[in-house]
Amino acid sequence: VLPPPQELSSFAVFSSARATMSETRRDQSSHERIDNSEIQHRRVVIENSHGEKLVGVLQDTGSTETVVICHGLQSSKDRIPMVTIANFFERAMISSFRFDFAGNGESQGSFQYGNYRREVEDLRSVLQHLRGDNRDISAIIGHSKGGNVVLLYAAKYKDVQTVVNISGRFFLERGIEARLGKDYFRRIKENGFIDVRNRKGMFAYRVTEESLMDRLTTDTLEACLLIHENCRVLTVHGSNDRIVHVTEASEFAKNIKNHKLCLIEEADHEYTSHQHQLASIVLSFFKLDPKNDDESGDISTSNQDSMRSVVPISSRM
Repeated sequence: VLPPPQELSSFAVFSSARATMSETRRDQSSHERIDNSEIQHRRVVIENSHGEKLVGVLQDTGSTETVVICHGLQSSKDRIPMVTIANFFERAMISSFRFDFAGNGESQGSFQYGNYRREVEDLRSVLQHLRGDNRDISAIIGHSKGGNVVLLYAAKYKDVQTVVNISGRFFLERGIEARLGKDYFRRIKENGFIDVRNRKGMFAYRVTEESLMDRLTTDTLEACLLIHENCRVLTVHGSNDRIVHVTEASEFAKNIKNHKLCLIEEADHEYTSHQHQLASIVLSFFKLDPKNDDESGDISTSNQDSMRSVVPISSRM
């Protein structure tokens, strides 16, 4: 059951049926407007503070205005929804940079289960590099674990004005048993590690006690309270998310000062069938003029085909 309406005081519900047609029209018109000769996709390698090479893709539209997109646990820059979001920004002639955290994808380093704080520093290295190339970082966007990372970054460094948290987890103590199995804390105390296997029974990665404690000692509530009120934050969550329950989204809304919450009906954790809806919402929030923003929670007042007014959702599940 979803939280009662009073717990979702500033949110919008995305209606996917009509949006699909309107987004298709927008996609077509955007393609017509773009001069492809202006756009370049470049592989960029950036060294983090530990001397590891982080690999990313810069979708350069010719504009120095740049958004940075972060992936989730055991994901990469080349998976959904990162690529879809980057492409939507490209069609709006806004540059983007998506990269692999250390130990993921093409980047150097070993994969670590927790690693939230270290991934914040990876993001810091990326932003410093891009700013050194005279790029204006307009937003940081993260999916799943990446959503937590961008929020932790905003809480620590306070040098970004727009943050998008897509399906981030508020209660980091949840969801562990599903990956590590029952009695995981006792077993990791006894053995020092737990080897996680995939659905085929093959070794996937090792979780050490240190990396588990990194996750368990990462304080999401504290981070949310530390984000400055001048930083605009959007949380997007799917109502059919079976990895991070949709009720966790309301916790971000409660504890971040300048926050919007948008729920996408029937969307799963990866937004498998809702890629365009997700990307459209993120882009609409990015384009929203903060001076004209209000408290209604309706992210895009000019996009009535894809966004509905705020409505109670207490009994949809």
